[in-house]
Amino acid sequence: METTLRSDAMPNGYTRLQIALHWVIFLLIAAQFLFHDGIQAAWRAVIRGTDATFSVMAAQHIFTGLLVLALVVLRLAIKLRRGAPAMPAEEPEILKLTARVTHWLLYGFMILVPVSGAAAWFAVNENAAQGHELFKSILLLLIALHFLGALFQRFVLKSDVMTRMMRPNA
Repeated sequence: METTLRSDAMPNGYTRLQIALHWVIFLLIAAQFLFHDGIQAAWRAVIRGTDATFSVMAAQHIFTGLLVLALVVLRLAIKLRRGAPAMPAEEPEILKLTARVTHWLLYGFMILVPVSGAAAWFAVNENAAQGHELFKSILLLLIALHFLGALFQRFVLKSDVMTRMMRPNA
């Protein structure tokens, strides 16, 4: 059973807000991976000691990263307050454990990536920048694992786990 800060029974599904946050965060993270050239160029200029001229793409990357951080914290607060639907009872325990661990790691790295990026940029900290690079690679692997797990649930186990993040229940 998933640990939450509430004592009520687990919900049967996700709310519209939880689903919206899931997909908005996904789209923002995808945009961060696809459009990171501006911040990379600005970072190289800072490290070389040259003046990093204003770049809309660098500013967008910073703003979007901070927005992702805020939305992930909101999503985590809702999850801790409301809980999450139970995994299918017939699902093997190892898959339930894998799903729980993957979800908590996703939350952790969705927080670590923007925090390390902000620390790198605002404190001009090369160690934070290296951490940011490592953390974003791990986050990408976790996202792939999450996606493959959803496909496995849908097409191999034939469960409704994947559809719960598409159709609101409450």
